[in-house]
Amino acid sequence: MTRRYWNINLKEMIEAGVHFGHGIKKWNPKMAPYISAKRKGTHITNLARTARFLSEACDLVFDAASQGKSFLIVGTKKRAADLVASAAIRARCHYVNKKWFSGMLTNWSITKTRLSQFRDLRAEEKMEKFHHLPKRDVAILKRKLSTLQRYLGGIKYMTRLPDIVIVLDQQKEYIALRECAILGIPTISLADTNCDPDLANISIPANDDTMTSIRLILNKLVFAICEGRSLYIRNR
Repeated sequence: MTRRYWNINLKEMIEAGVHFGHGIKKWNPKMAPYISAKRKGTHITNLARTARFLSEACDLVFDAASQGKSFLIVGTKKRAADLVASAAIRARCHYVNKKWFSGMLTNWSITKTRLSQFRDLRAEEKMEKFHHLPKRDVAILKRKLSTLQRYLGGIKYMTRLPDIVIVLDQQKEYIALRECAILGIPTISLADTNCDPDLANISIPANDDTMTSIRLILNKLVFAICEGRSLYIRNR
């Protein structure tokens, strides 16, 4: 994996609050190597380590994107939902930003069936086939379509398992990380001071609660993916 420069600087991370961890009583001892200090009862993340692992993650996604590989971004916090969707669309990635259904990856055959139903319903609605049905049936189908759009809309074009999964909140998306581990799918995860850095292939020590912190980390990763995709297109 070739190392590149991704313009990751400490001032930018400090301004985004990337260094703020959880209270000292809410911490995981495995995060000790990534904590630099305690301040007013709060752990402070070592931003030099953050920069190192963020750079490694950017290198990984760049290389993968330059080979035409696929990505899935998972972040189901309500506040981050729009950010996840816009970032994923910008980088042409799949995403889950509402709810992670248990077995979404490990029971891929079932997920594929649901996606097929979703695509069929969308096609029927666009071709105005609903107009020939009774109002009650139309209401039921539209309600089903709305539910599928809400929860599967971000992966509607996913035809196979992703090559890399990016997780924005390790504790909230624990099931997604476990499914990736079972399937051997490489993962990148933000790791706040209350997290277990061993759960992901690359854990980026960072505040996973503040939107400015999440946005900064995600934007760096998305930029690297876009750069990799551009290289892939040029080399085709």
